[in-house]
Amino acid sequence: MFAGLDVVTLSRLQFALTAIFHMLWPVLSTGMAIFLVVLEALWLRTRNPLYYHQSRFWAKLYVLNFGIGVASGLPMEFQFGTNWAPLSEFAGDFFGSVLGFEGAMAFMLEAGFLGIMLFGWHKVPPAIHFLSTVMVAFGANLSVFWILSANSWLQSPSGGTFSDGHFHVQNYFAAINNPFMVRSVIHMALATVETSMLVVAAISAWSLMRQKAPEFFLFSFQLALVILLAVAPLQILAGHESAVQVAELQPTKLAAIEALWDDQPAGTSPAWAVLAAPDEASGRNRWSLSVPRAFSWILETRPRLSQPLRGLNSWPADQRPPMVGLLFYSFRLMVAVGLAAAALMAISLLLWWRGGLSAASFARWPWFSWAWILSAPAGYLAIEAGWVVRCVGRQPWTVYGELRTTDAASVLPAAEVLTSLSVFAVIYSVLLVLALYFGARIIARGPDLTLEPPNGLAAASLSVPDASS
Repeated sequence: MFAGLDVVTLSRLQFALTAIFHMLWPVLSTGMAIFLVVLEALWLRTRNPLYYHQSRFWAKLYVLNFGIGVASGLPMEFQFGTNWAPLSEFAGDFFGSVLGFEGAMAFMLEAGFLGIMLFGWHKVPPAIHFLSTVMVAFGANLSVFWILSANSWLQSPSGGTFSDGHFHVQNYFAAINNPFMVRSVIHMALATVETSMLVVAAISAWSLMRQKAPEFFLFSFQLALVILLAVAPLQILAGHESAVQVAELQPTKLAAIEALWDDQPAGTSPAWAVLAAPDEASGRNRWSLSVPRAFSWILETRPRLSQPLRGLNSWPADQRPPMVGLLFYSFRLMVAVGLAAAALMAISLLLWWRGGLSAASFARWPWFSWAWILSAPAGYLAIEAGWVVRCVGRQPWTVYGELRTTDAASVLPAAEVLTSLSVFAVIYSVLLVLALYFGARIIARGPDLTLEPPNGLAAASLSVPDASS
């Protein structure tokens, strides 16, 4: 299957495999940590055991994702020294420091308080336990900041000079706060929360469809829906702002994700291709299904373009992204999932407002339950598609405009890279099966409603509150 591939392509495939697999786990642990903070805050405020049981149940899924994320993340970072040594030498003064900050500040903070959060319920005062949960969430989201800052620097390098084959840092703050950083961090942070809440809602819908612990899972579904209703509109806005920034700073990426081959002058109203068959060899779309005069509305919310747009044909072939079809449809997959999730939330909100969102509703309307169940894997697909757009769209550069990918890869025997790629594929497949197996066991067992809250801090009433209250 991989016969004849050069070492650069094999190294890219290996990094893509490890990155795509690793991304599955911190996404959930990052967003779920915020969910756990909300649940524990509710418990401290009300002393209602429901919130305590919610915290204990969802923490199990959190720690499962955390463990797999650690196991899959370390090999990915080691590749900067094995498969991408020229990149490390070229940009290590900044890029290596930021990755070190992520490990020393964020990961260690999260890992340091994780034991208290998981096992300290009856060993430390409630306020200290809540602080540990907050620190775990803070550490997880601090990782998002550092990783996105590092990746954004690859997209828009700043804060120093390039000379003699190295990046020389002159202003660390300017490098960290590079042009892509703020919008990228916001976009990814919202994506982790939205995907995590889709997972919570999906598990809750699955359990409710089977009428398992209905009061427990109805509350978790409603709380996830409330958070989603707050996050989803912000995510759509953040996604739009990120696309506008791509148009400003990476016009080749914009042209690729829109399969835009020819220049579009200012003052025109180009059509927007919903579907197309990009043909890189001929520099055109073999066919397309387009909405007339819609592109300027989508990009600039105005009837005509205020600035000219360059098409892919205006750049030499070796200076524009490859795999235009992959970029075109990855972007549309990400957008379609976001819009479909928003529509599902709107339907759910309407049902809730009309009093139809009860535990029995999920068994009575299988289509509704399955729509929510399928929203969880769809959320992961959207995030993976977004990272494909972000990283493949940056090609042929590793450090945009400064270091080409062909010059960033280590000179290694192709057979050795193929061997390590195959080993990673096998190990990660085993990890995925194990994660799904243990995750399914956690969900099948459901919450342990017999757990006593610490220090007997249970409320006199065990009534189940509505998430909107």
